[in-house]
Amino acid sequence: MKILILIFTTMLITPNSSLFEFKNEKEMSLWRKVNDGVMGGLSEGNIQWDKSANTMIWSGHVSLENNGGFASIRTIPQNYNAGVFEKVIIRVKGDGKIYKFRMRPSGNFDGIAYSMDFNTVKNEWTEISLLSKEFQPTFRGRIYPEYGTIKTEDLQQVGFLIAGKQEGNFRLEIDWIRYE
Repeated sequence: MKILILIFTTMLITPNSSLFEFKNEKEMSLWRKVNDGVMGGLSEGNIQWDKSANTMIWSGHVSLENNGGFASIRTIPQNYNAGVFEKVIIRVKGDGKIYKFRMRPSGNFDGIAYSMDFNTVKNEWTEISLLSKEFQPTFRGRIYPEYGTIKTEDLQQVGFLIAGKQEGNFRLEIDWIRYE
């Protein structure tokens, strides 16, 4: 009886699984920027690694000129082998703007991305928990409910996006991305 209780307790105390901890250049090399220049826009976003803090900093400027209005970063396609998970937890320091965390179940450059908005607090570290079942299937700003919920076991890409006519400078520092 005691053995069964010990096994059950051990199963409950499972640490978070990590997607990114930003502790080395190899993790940083997996990220790419995709700004509205792909559609003629003028927004700019860049990624840098803060080696001393082990964080990724994504910053830039969103411009609404030339029908623009977004900046984004995402990982190159890869199989994360994350299995089924209920939530993504991110630790970020923002600028008070609203961002989207996005997941893609395919390696396609374009297509459906499962997105969820999150708020940031200016210059404060915040741990944000996002339930997988609440991510919405989107494509170019439109929601496509017929795609259903994301199958996390098929996860191929993750990323961040700033849009929604939030013109001006932005800065998001990411400490880590985990799931459970």
